[in-house]
Amino acid sequence: QGRLVESGGGLVQPGGSLRLSCAASRSIFKIYTMGWYRQAPGKQRELVASITAGGGTNYADSVKGRFTISRDNAKNTVYLQMNNLKPEDTAVYYCNRQPSVYDYWGKGTQVTASS
Repeated sequence: QGRLVESGGGLVQPGGSLRLSCAASRSIFKIYTMGWYRQAPGKQRELVASITAGGGTNYADSVKGRFTISRDNAKNTVYLQMNNLKPEDTAVYYCNRQPSVYDYWGKGTQVTASS
C-alpha cells in the first residue's frame, strides 16, 4: 500500500526559510508528477507546487520566486525549499501525486511563519 511521510515543518519568523521533505513508497513515486499542497485553517487545500518525473515544475502565483520544488528519483523523495516565508504561508503542508489520490494523503507537516 502506498505511503507518504512529510517532515521539516516548524516555526520561523517572517523572512525565514524551511526545507520540507516527503518520503514516498516507490509505488506512489515512480514516473508520476508529485505535488506539494497546503491547507490553512478555515481554507480549502490548495496546490502549491508540482514537479514531473523529468523535473518540469509549476508553482502557484503566491509562491513563485520564493519556493522551489525538487525531487530525488533514486530516493523516492520530493522536497520543497521555502524562502522568504510570509505569515500567509502558515498552513499544514502535504505531498501527494498531482492530481492527488485520496488514499495517499498523509498527516502533513505544520509550517508557521510568525513573529
